Amino acid sequence: MSFQDTTQRFMFEHADVRGELVSLDQSYRELLAKHDYPESVKALLGEMLAATVLLSTTIKFEGLLILQARSSGPLSTLMVECSSDQAVRGIARYSEDLQGDTLPELMPDGILTITIDPQEGQRYQGIVPLEGNSLADALSAYFDNSEQLPTRFRLQADGRTARGFLLQALPADRQIDPEDRDATWEHLSILANTLTAEELLSLDNQTLLHRLFHQEDLRLFDPAKVRFECSCSAERSGNALVSLGREDALALLAEQGGEIEVDCQFCNARYRFAEAELIGLFTAAQRHARSLH
Repeated sequence: MSFQDTTQRFMFEHADVRGELVSLDQSYRELLAKHDYPESVKALLGEMLAATVLLSTTIKFEGLLILQARSSGPLSTLMVECSSDQAVRGIARYSEDLQGDTLPELMPDGILTITIDPQEGQRYQGIVPLEGNSLADALSAYFDNSEQLPTRFRLQADGRTARGFLLQALPADRQIDPEDRDATWEHLSILANTLTAEELLSLDNQTLLHRLFHQEDLRLFDPAKVRFECSCSAERSGNALVSLGREDALALLAEQGGEIEVDCQFCNARYRFAEAELIGLFTAAQRHARSLH
């Protein structure tokens, strides 16, 4: 079954628990179309994509949320960025002799990093071991160990569709008694754990939630759109060259035969700068610097 690219929140009317469902089709396929990934990498990158969108819905921020996994194994890097308005891009790095299908096989002794890069204010970064049999396990453990609100993840991707499910406890409001809150969280978690991979990939949100929580008083909010969008541009590539300094940039120009090529690792876009364009970049940068004084 095909889904639109959306993230959709739901809440329990009489419990301090919320949830989120992410469905990614076109954005996932656009991301994969930029690279020729093996099937196992496609699946894990899809799970990472769904997880990053889910994480972006748990906080209020303007900027980027970046989820990155690194390891010394055959799959060395998975990275996905999600903006506060749900624009996503991602990339994977792996060795030519890639073997294995599961997260422990592909990324042994891995590290998981969650970075919030706001447009204003300080950057936040959390780093934890990439533990468990799946990315969902690792993220759930991250929330358990970081003294944040209890959170559970379910993630699934097959190279065509990526889906994610999140269940999260909220600060006390509707249920003040700690024992009642704990009992409710355990009850809803048990129900959520009955969700199968096939159901997560094939059922629409309303059917899925009815299947899990048909005896609960639940409210489903309007979905928000998710899209693939790479933030690279000729301007950003030019700024990167200016940051090298005039002397080093001209040396690089000579080394590359009179034209510098800057490739975007995420979308494979290529930006070219000949000598006249490079000189123009530094002239514009000097003018801008003088205007600030």
